[in-house]
Amino acid sequence: MEKVKTLENPGNGKGPEKKRRLKNVLMVFRPWSFIMTVISVSVGSLMGLVLLGRFNMALAMLVLTGMIAIHAASNIINDYFDTIYGVDKPGAPTTLYRMHPLLDNILSPMEIKVVALALYSIAVLIGLYLITLRGWPVAAMAIIGTFASLEYTAKPLKYKYRGLGEIIVFLMWGPLMTIGSYYVQTGSWEGHQTVLIISVPLGIWVALVLLANNLKDMCYDYEMHIITVPIWLGREKAFKLFAGMAYSIYIFSGVGILLGLLSGWALLVFLSLPLALRLLHFFRTMPHFPHNAEPLTAGIFALYGGLLIISLIAVFVFPIT
Repeated sequence: MEKVKTLENPGNGKGPEKKRRLKNVLMVFRPWSFIMTVISVSVGSLMGLVLLGRFNMALAMLVLTGMIAIHAASNIINDYFDTIYGVDKPGAPTTLYRMHPLLDNILSPMEIKVVALALYSIAVLIGLYLITLRGWPVAAMAIIGTFASLEYTAKPLKYKYRGLGEIIVFLMWGPLMTIGSYYVQTGSWEGHQTVLIISVPLGIWVALVLLANNLKDMCYDYEMHIITVPIWLGREKAFKLFAGMAYSIYIFSGVGILLGLLSGWALLVFLSLPLALRLLHFFRTMPHFPHNAEPLTAGIFALYGGLLIISLIAVFVFPIT
């Protein structure tokens, strides 16, 4: 009987507590946001297959692992600096819809530094291998990406607080990550103009996710003296910018198909257009941007990106002549 009791309640509940803590630790990295990195890396890697017939799954996974490591490190280190600067505090908008590593006592400041360092180290090791394989262009792109990751909320730039967040994430998740993944796959710049044009909608989507977040947090950011695009423009003009960016994604996609940069399979991405239009209507009719504006926008990006990835695979497996 004693053995049965021990099996039913191992460690007096310590097992479930450890599992709960592990789950909480994983959640503070905001793993749902990694879909943006998965899409950009996947599109860039698959363009190597579509344009030059080159694709190596091991290289694609290495790039993806390195990028996710940087993304995860960026997420927690930016929470750290936001807390240090007094932006993140109990009751702040960011604490109402997700776990916070410091404010929810999930990680200590020292643990955040150690974990972030470990994640950056993983990315560096992967980067060093890719540099030996593809040369200095990989080093240049890796340095730019890591610098952008650290300086999002850290001194001296703190570009998130200067209204530059949307521009930087557009460049990072658009041209840099997509072209970088393509170059690792192919070792060539041939066709990079096509990849650049295809990367633009991806970068715009990520910028839209951030802009949705900044529109939602506009009042709080104003109180914290944080400069964001909505603070610069005001709510009405910022929403018009949001809508214009959303429309431009599908304009770019359509032009890419008409110019032959994307095959007819890319018409699949327009299956996400009704949802995008519905989202714009929802935001337009709300008196205030909803607390879930960011995940709603990211969800449509995930659908768009998934459809684009399917179209790139389809054009290789079932080419349209």
